[in-house]
Amino acid sequence: MLASRNVRLAAGPRVAAAPGQRALLDARLGRRAMVAAKAQKKEIMMWEALREAIDEEMERDPTVCVMGEDVGHYGGSYKCTFGLYKKYGDMRVLDTPICENGFMGMGVGAAMTGLRPIVEGMNMGFLLLAFNQISNNCGMLHYTSGGQFKVPMVIRGPGGVGRQLGAEHSQRLESYFQSIPGVQLVACSTVRNSKALLKAAIRSDNPIIFFEHVLLYNVKGEVGDKDEVACLERAEVVREGTDVSIFTYSRMRYVVMQAVNDLVKKGYNPEVIDLISLKPFDMETISKSVRKTRKAIIVEECMKTGGIGASLSAVINESLFNELDHEVIRLSSQDVPTAYAYELEAATIVQSSQVVDAVERVCGARVPATV
Repeated sequence: MLASRNVRLAAGPRVAAAPGQRALLDARLGRRAMVAAKAQKKEIMMWEALREAIDEEMERDPTVCVMGEDVGHYGGSYKCTFGLYKKYGDMRVLDTPICENGFMGMGVGAAMTGLRPIVEGMNMGFLLLAFNQISNNCGMLHYTSGGQFKVPMVIRGPGGVGRQLGAEHSQRLESYFQSIPGVQLVACSTVRNSKALLKAAIRSDNPIIFFEHVLLYNVKGEVGDKDEVACLERAEVVREGTDVSIFTYSRMRYVVMQAVNDLVKKGYNPEVIDLISLKPFDMETISKSVRKTRKAIIVEECMKTGGIGASLSAVINESLFNELDHEVIRLSSQDVPTAYAYELEAATIVQSSQVVDAVERVCGARVPATV
């Protein structure tokens, strides 16, 4: 009896909802949709985004493999390969001896013979031990072989100044590798671009050195879907402005944006460009910004002598000199080994107050906007 009653009720005529009830129903449905969308696009940490990128590319392409110290059973020094050896086996996620020149050479050989290796340096400073393999083999083989070989490999790992990690674990080696012909340099800065850029790097036929900052692994954010792949040669306009162009990358993006909060309150309107591609530079985006603001400030964590900022400053002066109303300003780390003591460590790298001072010096005094 109860079952038949339910059938009759289900088949009965629909009663139109009153306007107020309809609005309430629409609001509830809207909230549910928003909650569902938020659940679908949950925030994850950068190390998780990098792990997702590696996992998805290994699943997509059986030639992709990972090698490095503790990348397998331990899951990587910052867990970017956590659990992948269980899914793909010890031969595709290969733990290597503590011998950077050995496993870097193995990675180059694997790339030459058809694989797409991802070689992790436990710390970018350790890759100095493999500088010969990266320079004379990884970067040059395509050219010295007359195009007979390609080296589609990604060299990635943590670098930059952490929190009291000492001199040998706080190195910024972007400028060291910038002078090597035949390699691309990419520096990720957000959760979203870290995943999209790493996927693009793995698919590229060029050897790519992929810089991750040790202090950004726990930054949270959303990522795109499996098909989102970023352009490796394109800079990102983080904030549009008219007063001055601030060029930066990696963790300094956050230092700059902290400064921007103060600058806006003081009446300034800076433009912020995340370089992302450290070699080659995205001169289209850079030129467009400089022509608009006619002033340029470069903020980096790299050393001032021979750093990324030195190269970018030279290029801007050579190609855009007549577009400038002020000399290019470079804010870089001091040319000293990074100290262990917290206060001394902070004194060697750029702080947001220095960015504010530089903008005020370049643009002159401003009257803060009244609310």
